[in-house]
Amino acid sequence: MRAQSSATEPTSIAVSGPAAGPATTAPASHRLGTVQAALGVVAFSLTFPATAWGLEGFGPWALVAVRSVLAAAMAGSCLLFLRVRLPERRHRAGLAVVAAGVVLGFPMLTTLALETSTTSHAAVVVGLLPLTTALFSALRTGVRPSRTFWAAALAGAAAVLAFTVTQSGGAFTTADGYLFGALVVCAAGYTEGGRLARVMPGWQVIGWALVLCLPLTLPAAVVALSYEPVVWNAHGIAGVLWVAAGSQFLGLMVWYRGMATIGIPKASQLQLAQPLLTLVWSVLLLGEHLTVAAPLTAAAVLVCIAVTQRSRS
Repeated sequence: MRAQSSATEPTSIAVSGPAAGPATTAPASHRLGTVQAALGVVAFSLTFPATAWGLEGFGPWALVAVRSVLAAAMAGSCLLFLRVRLPERRHRAGLAVVAAGVVLGFPMLTTLALETSTTSHAAVVVGLLPLTTALFSALRTGVRPSRTFWAAALAGAAAVLAFTVTQSGGAFTTADGYLFGALVVCAAGYTEGGRLARVMPGWQVIGWALVLCLPLTLPAAVVALSYEPVVWNAHGIAGVLWVAAGSQFLGLMVWYRGMATIGIPKASQLQLAQPLLTLVWSVLLLGEHLTVAAPLTAAAVLVCIAVTQRSRS
């Protein structure tokens, strides 16, 4: 078995030679972390449309279980091929939180919500997720962002929430209950995953979380597939493949890496753009229609992102 190298930790800064110093390396590392977190957001923005596609071929329980099993197979194969040793005992509780939040809880609750909710309404969750993640981070890690940071985060969350709630009519439904529950468990999983990504590569954080769930998700997939009808069509297959590979594994891999580099609160604010990206995908992939409020909300969100990224933690 090969031990994990500390050089893979996102907080490490390698210096080689007199020309390489923290003044030049740190900004480059921060830019890379921002790009990685942004790629994660793009991957996540496709989750709800892909889930809607997946529900055209699979039942909700089968979709959640199958996506987790497929993602665990990819992650487990990488862990075995690279001969990554088991995580230390002190990290296993954190991995369990990641597994409960982003592998099981969020996919299950949002999939159940999307049975009766549109993707634009479900965007309420990701609109509030950056603020919730920052709150969890402050409680868990002791990081205290500035007042400017909080003001911009609250303004951005309010803009996204107002937009998405207006589009859905503002009525509280069972789907809303699922969505708000998903918001809480996902924020906890993001926070713990971002903390763990400081001591192990981001792909190993989500990889071990997926493998940890396999004893539950594999039998669940077998049972769900036997009870829920499956319709083999292009949308269903494409949807389940994306939520497994893009949302559940690759997206979380770069997301945790980015969070570890630029900090959990700042990375979480990049998700303010996610609801608007989801709405764009909804138009292109699902045929949903946008209102004139979309560009106005986009402008407000981009301003808030710029402020949060420049404010000091």
